[in-house]
Amino acid sequence: MCWIKKDKVLLLTGASSEVGCGLLEAVIDNYQYVWSHFNRSEDIAEEWKRQYGEKIIPVRADFSDENSVRKMITEIMDSGIYPDHIVHLASQKAFNLQFHKCQWEHYQRGIDTSLRSIVLILESLIPKMQKKRYGKIVFMLTSYILGNVPPKFQSPYIAIKYALYGLMRSLAAEYADKGITVNAVSPDMMETKFLSEIQEIIIRQNAENNPLGRNIRVDDVIGLFQYLLSDGTQAVTGQNIGVTGGTR
Repeated sequence: MCWIKKDKVLLLTGASSEVGCGLLEAVIDNYQYVWSHFNRSEDIAEEWKRQYGEKIIPVRADFSDENSVRKMITEIMDSGIYPDHIVHLASQKAFNLQFHKCQWEHYQRGIDTSLRSIVLILESLIPKMQKKRYGKIVFMLTSYILGNVPPKFQSPYIAIKYALYGLMRSLAAEYADKGITVNAVSPDMMETKFLSEIQEIIIRQNAENNPLGRNIRVDDVIGLFQYLLSDGTQAVTGQNIGVTGGTR
């Protein structure tokens, strides 16, 4: 597999998540710099600096707050260290709630955190990629949008992931001839803190129904992100690739 030229710069949103930390550890040597986004996890940001030194540029932003996102973008743009690669992991936690009990605020917060944030980021950074005729963008979505019936009681989460999927497909079509690839990784239920608001019985049943006999783990998705970021995937774009253990 052809990996990444080491003068590249990565922007990793949601870098303090388990997937973010795992991916950071796996790819750090492939980049000159990594913009590592976090919100509240100052201890993790300090650990990044201790572990990876000057390669890491921690950048703080509350993605539910538009002004905070714009401040982060300004910091990146003013630095002149423009990302060639972007991995968008930032998302609100999934939760179970009947549709008629959901409030619009449940949708709005997810839209702000996951969708508005990446739209604003890409509006600023895609022109830089376009000028270079090179860029790689990878979204984290969910296996629930791969075509099968999604689970009940997760309307906001599913709706927002479909919106991100539509954005990914649209961008892939628009920028394919500009040297920019746009793809997505869609794991099945994954054993992370992201599930902290999901009932334990649902998590256990999902594991039992998976052909692997377990839920997806962070290590199961890292290799796919690495592949989509590698220089051997210039003809791979507009793809939403499932990591499901065979369930879909």
